[in-house]
Amino acid sequence: MITIGVEEEYLLLDPDTCLPVPLADQVRAAAGLEPIVEDAEVQSELLQAQVEVATPVCTDLEEAGGHLLRLRHALGTAAEKNGCRIAACATAPYRDLAPVPVTRKARYLAMRSQAPQLVAEQLVNGMHVHAAVPDREMGVAVLSRIRVWLPVLVAMSANSPLWDGKDTGFASWRTVIFGRWPVSGPPPCFTSLEDHESRVRTLLDTGIITDTGQLYWQARLSDKYPTVEVRCADVQLRADTAVMFAGIVRGLIATAIREEKAGLPLPQCPPELLQASNWHAARHGLSGLLVDPDGRARRAGDVLVMLLDHVTPALDEAGDTREVTSLIHRLLQQGTPADQQRRALAEGGLPALAELIISETVAP
Repeated sequence: MITIGVEEEYLLLDPDTCLPVPLADQVRAAAGLEPIVEDAEVQSELLQAQVEVATPVCTDLEEAGGHLLRLRHALGTAAEKNGCRIAACATAPYRDLAPVPVTRKARYLAMRSQAPQLVAEQLVNGMHVHAAVPDREMGVAVLSRIRVWLPVLVAMSANSPLWDGKDTGFASWRTVIFGRWPVSGPPPCFTSLEDHESRVRTLLDTGIITDTGQLYWQARLSDKYPTVEVRCADVQLRADTAVMFAGIVRGLIATAIREEKAGLPLPQCPPELLQASNWHAARHGLSGLLVDPDGRARRAGDVLVMLLDHVTPALDEAGDTREVTSLIHRLLQQGTPADQQRRALAEGGLPALAELIISETVAP
């Protein structure tokens, strides 16, 4: 069984105005008083209006979901004690004119010096799924096999349509914001571990990036764990939807490992087409066409069926099929979280939007 772990980033918002509030240190300290939370599970983020959680290593989806709910409730309680709320939306829907302070860590301060405007606008939150791989060589092969599916995950997870109080026209504005960093978007197709390490060394030697943490590819090898980290998804409003993506990512990685061991050819997708597909997915979410891994524009629902067919053997093996398929069906019925944010704002204005992004974050 491939083990998994999930990381989620949340905003700290004023419950009345939906404006970000720089209370991360206070909220983390309050959450740390709860005996159910370990230090490693609640972490600082780039800006002081963000917090991040990381589950322990999990063997099944129920376990991962239980940890996410536990951590969301612990942080939610800590935030309320400090007069704010946590919100699992992938962009701040509103911002003050003054930028949110940067967390005072040397790495974050160096990033602000390098790209001050990008850091000021980094009020974006993702979810990252780690799935174990046997070794780094296999991890590189996995990256080259799953990259063609990343735009589909971007479209499915879209949860960031709003910015500065306006609809951006994009379902995942977070994807656009993150795409402005030097090394970002879908990863290249690597021919081997040596090819991967050579490319990374070249990037570091330029000085444009200073550490491998600035490899903001949407899927990458982890330096800390024996995992592939898939980081293309917006953070999800609900914990059970995050669990769905954890199951899909595990299924993709298990399928890639099986294909690599069988010697199947790598899926071919030119980098310019993959980049364009990723932009299109961020723009439209599931409302229209998606580009499938073969480079064909098809209805979004049909591409999701392709994805499900691709990973079903792996889902069956892990015992995840029923849960993942039922949640995909719900997604197709209700729309993406971006669709839900737009509906809430249109039907009830700011109060309805605040209710959605705050209450859904801690919904069971």
